[in-house]
Amino acid sequence: MKAILLGGGLALVFSLLGTRAAIPLFRRLGYGQEIRDDGPTSHHTKRGTPTMGGVVIIASTVLAYFLAELITQSEPSASALLLLFLFVGMGLVGFLDDFIKHSKQRSLGLRSKAKMIGQTVIALVFGWLAISGMLHDGNGISPASRHLSFIRDTRFTLPAIVAVLLFWVMVTGTSNAVNLADGLDGLASGACAMVFGAFMFVNIWQNNQNCAFHKVPACYQVRDPLDLALVAAAITGACFGFLWWNAPPAQIFMGDTGSLSLGGAMAGFAILTRTELLLVIIGGLFVVITLSVMLQVGFFKASRRFGAVRRIFRVGPGHRVFRMAPLQHHFELLGWEQVTVVIRFWIITGLCVAGGLGVFYAAWVARA
Repeated sequence: MKAILLGGGLALVFSLLGTRAAIPLFRRLGYGQEIRDDGPTSHHTKRGTPTMGGVVIIASTVLAYFLAELITQSEPSASALLLLFLFVGMGLVGFLDDFIKHSKQRSLGLRSKAKMIGQTVIALVFGWLAISGMLHDGNGISPASRHLSFIRDTRFTLPAIVAVLLFWVMVTGTSNAVNLADGLDGLASGACAMVFGAFMFVNIWQNNQNCAFHKVPACYQVRDPLDLALVAAAITGACFGFLWWNAPPAQIFMGDTGSLSLGGAMAGFAILTRTELLLVIIGGLFVVITLSVMLQVGFFKASRRFGAVRRIFRVGPGHRVFRMAPLQHHFELLGWEQVTVVIRFWIITGLCVAGGLGVFYAAWVARA
């Protein structure tokens, strides 16, 4: 527990001070935000705001984790190192995307195919290592499981290739979901802080009820839960420290460097804690935002191509469900202030996190 407190506290301080130092540095380097011309006109005032702040979040997390391990004289675990690999690897893909945006002075960085290739490579390597026998502990438990999981592993076992593909879908999907949510000042960083805080508590609970110490029906068969809790605490602290400068009106943005890394780590925690389907509840805000984009694009294309769709819904060709997607921009165009959208979406995230933790605890009580 001492390491968890140290990791969270150190990451908070590193991120708080590091982001303050990064703002003028990135401004001098010309790492300013490019704004979409088809977005809300109120966003045009953000053009030139320093971005790539995700670099500070990643650096603060990694530094805090290893310092906490050093101070407490603990040895890094395979699960934590694997999660940090996913976290940093996805951040590297996002960094390349951000760097190209600034070097080319455009709102589009990596081409979609190149971006997906980068995400896919990191996700597949992570998935393969997570279930391979290379990282088994003394009890034969690997960081991840081939069993489909909700609160814990179910009896439904997936073939190895299918399990790795599921991890790929989760990692790429969640990283892109956080990327879509990162459209308003403080929205993604505040929501992510709550989600990672939830995973910290999940890991602490799993450690206290671990099957290695408690051979009861309600125990959890998870490898290195306490060390994963340390990583979750470090990311939570780093997000809170960054939020100080990212809150409306933002002085810096996390960019794809931050959103892809945080989204990847979010999926990684769900996989390594055997709570894959629970992520849909805890990360409910990101699910809804992603669905809004899918619905907008899907209905727009369907109404253009199929007359039956236009007749059923009584709309014209190219009809849009929302004024703009992702969903947060729809409410902006309805006249909501940015800070109102952000705070209300934070409230929704808090409710999703509380609901997810409630389901997690209720499932334990039912088996205890």
